[in-house]
Amino acid sequence: MAKLLYRLGLHCARHRLTVLFSWAAVLALLGVTAITGMRFGDGAFDIPGTESSKAMESLETEFPSSTTEGSASLQFVLRTPDGSTISQNPYAAELTELLDAAKSISNVSGVVSPLDPARPFISQGQTTAVATFNFTDITEANAESVYSEAEKLAETARDAGFEAQIGGALTSPLPEILGPSEIVGALIAFAVLFITFGSLVAAGANMLTALLGVVVGVLGIFASSAFLQPIGSMTPILAVMLGLAVGIDYSLFIVARFRSELREGRELHTAIGRSVGTAGSSVIFAGATVIIALAALSIVNIPFITEMGLAAALAVFIAVLMALTLLPVFLAFMGYKALPTRERPDSGTPIQVHKQKDTTKVGILEKWASVVVYKPVRSLIAGFVLLAVLAIPVLSLQTALNTPGGDDPESSQRRAYNIIAEEFGAGSQNPLVVLVESKDAVQAHASEMQTILLTLDNVQMVAPPQISQSGTAALISVLPAEGPAEDSTKDLVHDIRERATNLGAAVSVTGETAVSIDVDQKLSEALVTYIAVIVGLALILLIILFRSILVPLIATLGFLLSLGAGIGVTVAVFQWGWADTIIAAPTGSPMLSLLPILIVGILFGLAMDYQVFLVSRMREAYVKGWSPREAILDGFSKSAFIVVAAAAIMAAVFGGFALSPSPLVASIALALTIGVLADAFIVRMVIVPATLSLLGRSAWWIPSWLDKALPNLDTEGHALDTHDAASNQEAPREMATTR
Repeated sequence: MAKLLYRLGLHCARHRLTVLFSWAAVLALLGVTAITGMRFGDGAFDIPGTESSKAMESLETEFPSSTTEGSASLQFVLRTPDGSTISQNPYAAELTELLDAAKSISNVSGVVSPLDPARPFISQGQTTAVATFNFTDITEANAESVYSEAEKLAETARDAGFEAQIGGALTSPLPEILGPSEIVGALIAFAVLFITFGSLVAAGANMLTALLGVVVGVLGIFASSAFLQPIGSMTPILAVMLGLAVGIDYSLFIVARFRSELREGRELHTAIGRSVGTAGSSVIFAGATVIIALAALSIVNIPFITEMGLAAALAVFIAVLMALTLLPVFLAFMGYKALPTRERPDSGTPIQVHKQKDTTKVGILEKWASVVVYKPVRSLIAGFVLLAVLAIPVLSLQTALNTPGGDDPESSQRRAYNIIAEEFGAGSQNPLVVLVESKDAVQAHASEMQTILLTLDNVQMVAPPQISQSGTAALISVLPAEGPAEDSTKDLVHDIRERATNLGAAVSVTGETAVSIDVDQKLSEALVTYIAVIVGLALILLIILFRSILVPLIATLGFLLSLGAGIGVTVAVFQWGWADTIIAAPTGSPMLSLLPILIVGILFGLAMDYQVFLVSRMREAYVKGWSPREAILDGFSKSAFIVVAAAAIMAAVFGGFALSPSPLVASIALALTIGVLADAFIVRMVIVPATLSLLGRSAWWIPSWLDKALPNLDTEGHALDTHDAASNQEAPREMATTR
């Protein structure tokens, strides 16, 4: 592999314009396709194979919705002060005036009064009334102004003495891909690059490669929607987040190796080829682990999660491709400007060869490594205890597919939801839908099912069956006694399904609550399989890379510690409400149920990046004959500063997204921020070297039969060293012949 990548880097460096024009053509083609054909989906959940999903399809057929595009509704929740009722003046008169005023709100198509005898919506104590405002032609452009008019009406109601809240939302706005906080994170990442390299040109080339990779990746995702299917609003955000972070890191690793080759006196093009041939190998393996982890999200078989995983995998693939092809072009253009000014040669001749260690990048890190290597037991205990403490909040993790009442506990939408739950029952806003299907006697089967439902525990109300026009299906609405996230509601869904098995008709349970339960169950079942697949495939790659059994196992166990820390801190912030003054997104609600599996996939791939970057240098020294501890110290001194810079860059990028107002984006980003920092600084720079020091030579043991069976990919670049040696021996012979 080293020779192949060497030739690739050399070819790109020598044919700069061809490579640049090729990428420019790709960028232009994707851009035109994306602009003319990209499509966004509605973000709806579709879980193939589950009972609730199949029932939803039947509902759409048997009970087609009359809603049209642009239609929406809001709830107008009014509650009187203590001791007063809606039916008494002045509140009865005020209610009538408020409902009349609601008809003048822009785009209102109808106002459903809570006093309507056909559909009364007044609490038993006559203290709370809920009106419904129906709207047409709602768009992203006018939704905010229409909602503001409804809020003004609620303010008028408060002035009249009501407790008034607006429930529901008119649209689901698309989260912004790059907001101010994300841009600040990218600027911090650039500052870290400049500090690391001491060269504005090197930092700029690194950042430019990553940004171009993100642009190509995102345009590719948009363009694919023109031919495949509409994409969800979250899909490009995850791709940008990961593409930018890994793109910077992968380019960083190659640029750092390029500078090292220049310092050793290599000719410019040779230095480029060797940096791609050696560091590029690690980039390929690191990128492969991330891509495997993301693509394997398709195992969950939830389309929008599969879409997010594949899109992010594409962004990572483009980042790898950019680092291997476009970055060598930039390296060729900047030449010795990649080095700090004081280290550049005065002319175009190679700089003086110096084999001594580069003391500008070590010091504290060398002392760190010495403490870890020579006091491994204490280091292991300290690292483990720290990560275990950060992981404690995981024990109280609560998940939900959707947060009842909206994400923000302080919003009018959540307050309206809570008032209705208090006055009309916790399950009144999340009914279960029981679908009875039969080719004959549907009415009889539905009545029998209604009788069964009335005998079940945790049922607040059962509505009379509605028969479809075809006469082959009946719909029964069931209000649970408690909220959608309660265990009793989950038990009720399972009870309905069990009791309906002997009815003589096909009975299924659907609705938002049932869908949430099915998704949670599917995610739980898939998580174990998912972890087994990504860990298994990654172990195979790492065994090939490190030619060791224990090193990949240690890497995987360390990942579990950093995963616990990342999710633990996220639970403390978003579920417990810690640091809510810093985080822009709403806190205090259960975590989204898809968060754990997304974090597992993404963080596993990123954790293996640092394992590859750090331990590959240790193995390189060990293979050259260094003792285990010397190899650890040498590899640490050569690559730890890169890992520190890479982790700081990823933390800056993810930290910017952690300040997003979207709870899903922010929670994923925060978990990745903490997970990356914990993995880089504690797992890879404390626990892994300490464990390798304790194991000694046994850490690099591999059965001889397996060693022979594995392909030799030469990721350390030994073939390049042999090639250089042969070239050096051949040169004097050619000179003698010439003479």
